[in-house]
Amino acid sequence: MQPTDFATHLTAFLSVYLPRQKNASNNTIASYRDTFKLLLRYCREQKKIPVEMLSMTMLTHVIIADFLQWIEEERKCCIATRNQRLAAIHSFFRYAQYEEPAGILHYQKVISLPVKKAPKPLIPYLTPETMKLLLSQPDKMTVKGRRDLTLLSVLYDSACRVQELVDLKVRDVILDNPAVLVLTGKGNKVRRNPLMKNTLALLKHYFKEHSLQKDWKKDYPLFTNKQRNKLTKEGIAYIISRYVGFAKRSSASVPQKVTPHMFRHSKAMHLLQAGVNLIYIRDFLGHEDIKTTETYAKCDTELKRQAIEKAYPDLVDNNLPDWSKDTTLLDWLSSLK
Repeated sequence: MQPTDFATHLTAFLSVYLPRQKNASNNTIASYRDTFKLLLRYCREQKKIPVEMLSMTMLTHVIIADFLQWIEEERKCCIATRNQRLAAIHSFFRYAQYEEPAGILHYQKVISLPVKKAPKPLIPYLTPETMKLLLSQPDKMTVKGRRDLTLLSVLYDSACRVQELVDLKVRDVILDNPAVLVLTGKGNKVRRNPLMKNTLALLKHYFKEHSLQKDWKKDYPLFTNKQRNKLTKEGIAYIISRYVGFAKRSSASVPQKVTPHMFRHSKAMHLLQAGVNLIYIRDFLGHEDIKTTETYAKCDTELKRQAIEKAYPDLVDNNLPDWSKDTTLLDWLSSLK
């Protein structure tokens, strides 16, 4: 059986175009791959089209629109996930129109499918007091507790993404002055974030306890599980949820669910509230566009109030008269009896 044009294009798109020409990260490629796994499943189960028979002409804009609706209604995915899947499909069809110009009209009908508008959710973050409470939960008297404390401190203090934390190697931690953490983010972009003194002290002790100063351990994962394998995103989420459960016993201010990304949001909000310039926060977070970083400023109502109070004179008089000393008013009220 001859491979279909869809099979040929998709293989080249995922294995050649994205990694070699676009230099897409492994996470991006995995996300695009998952989109097409879902699409193939939809075509097989809902449209009764075998995978080996699927061609580019069969993937009409109508089928893609139905697939997006299926994602929302049957799989109960949010609009953001739906739009993420559509972005992967758009990218594939843009690639295909250059590889096969004869089908450009068909491909552009798919590319013209619009993203769906969705309400922008508020950025979830923890207050400094809640973050401090959470970081106080690991047991410093045990090896595991000290590892967890170091992990959570690095996650917050560096504002790294959870995948960036998972991918950290021993060589990415520079303990000499100036102490920095070398993070590889989206699009394989590298940034160097400074380490604060308390986190640095934890890392120095962690290195010493696990003998990570040795040259032959430079390519070891920074954080590992019991099997000495690097932690997964799910493993880090489990560690956080465990300490969230402990913290909730002490304070009702701890949210029901705390995700690894909330540590990143929290650090960004705390930097903003401390008066750090948005440009520095953008570079610290590894954002490509300052508009992404500005989202934090839009969400901080208290910061807006403080800025307005500083910018404008206080015109509203909040001194109210004491009515109990108004004898005329008291006499009039007495006359109503």
